[in-house]
Amino acid sequence: MGAVSTRNEQLRLVDPARQAEQGEPFPWSAAIDSTYSTRDAIDALALAPFLRGEHPFARQAHLDRVRPEAPLRPAQSLIVRSVVDDDSSALLAAGEGWSLRAARWAGGSATVEVSAVSDELAVEVLAQAIEGAAQSRAAEDTVEMGFWHMDVRRPVRRRRRIAAPTWPQIRGNYAGSVAAGMEQLMALGAADINGRLVLLHGEPGTGKTTALRALARSWAPWCQVDCVVDPEELFSNPGYLMEVAAGADGDDEDGRWRLLVLEDCDELIRGEAKEAAGQKLSRLLNLTDGMLGQGRKVLIAITTNEDLSRLHPAVVRPGRCLAQLEVGRLSPAEARDWLAGHTDAHPGISFSDGATLAELVALRDGGIQIQSTTPTTEVGMYL
Repeated sequence: MGAVSTRNEQLRLVDPARQAEQGEPFPWSAAIDSTYSTRDAIDALALAPFLRGEHPFARQAHLDRVRPEAPLRPAQSLIVRSVVDDDSSALLAAGEGWSLRAARWAGGSATVEVSAVSDELAVEVLAQAIEGAAQSRAAEDTVEMGFWHMDVRRPVRRRRRIAAPTWPQIRGNYAGSVAAGMEQLMALGAADINGRLVLLHGEPGTGKTTALRALARSWAPWCQVDCVVDPEELFSNPGYLMEVAAGADGDDEDGRWRLLVLEDCDELIRGEAKEAAGQKLSRLLNLTDGMLGQGRKVLIAITTNEDLSRLHPAVVRPGRCLAQLEVGRLSPAEARDWLAGHTDAHPGISFSDGATLAELVALRDGGIQIQSTTPTTEVGMYL
């Protein structure tokens, strides 16, 4: 089946035997053109036995921190196709009554999919393929997060475990009034939700992202946290938005909430957003308390560097925000105390205007290690 295609000409892969049979309920074909890669071919070939009905049962697993030497397939399997590029690899393997596709990425995560003649066989083969594949890591200092992005053709969600501090470990990184509000937020449970938006605003380097990682860990028993890495695309693409709003398969099975994290969304929620961003702001608000958000246990956390006075009034109106916290600089006294508790290399240093967490960390760690300075010239001088 198949032939070589010229540029921009579609190559159609068909199953002549199946198509010839009378009463075939699901005839199948794959249209491939010059924009497709060898990785895409592996995806299409892996689907073929499932589409034909030869392997009607499928199982899938996502792994983080996969050992580089892990084969991600049973020991006696036959490798049918294999592709390796700069930042990923994929293979197609087969055995008696089953086939397997394994894809891994440079970051250490991997996906293994098995289709088989029975569900029991699919479960067994998948277990053999992933046994011992993941590196061990202390679970108590990490939390699982999902990461959404729009791929070339469809939305993709990948899961990975990230380092996440506990709230008591980082409480001293925040000014007293901010820490008090954060503490209330960290302590919330599913029954306490009375708004859908968590808004953290303040200048860069004040620890907003660190606070969200701690929040993901505090809420882990009742809330799945997902980060959207391309929020502008999310609210520009209705299909992408619907996919994320619906959630990944199985998200609602245990009744957990989901928190979608959108970082640095200044253009989306500032005062002039209605004119500059068109329907994007409306779709965001609709996801919090409009028709799109109805029946979905979805919360949204937004970080922005904008001052509260510059945000769109619809974003901060009463009843919409579960929490609205300005994460600002530590006061001069708090900054001195923080530095004294983390290093003795800067005794007696003063902070007339306080300090951000990033500035204090830079002082603790020795500041910029590699730096290039541009000579200045006086006005009127020739270069």
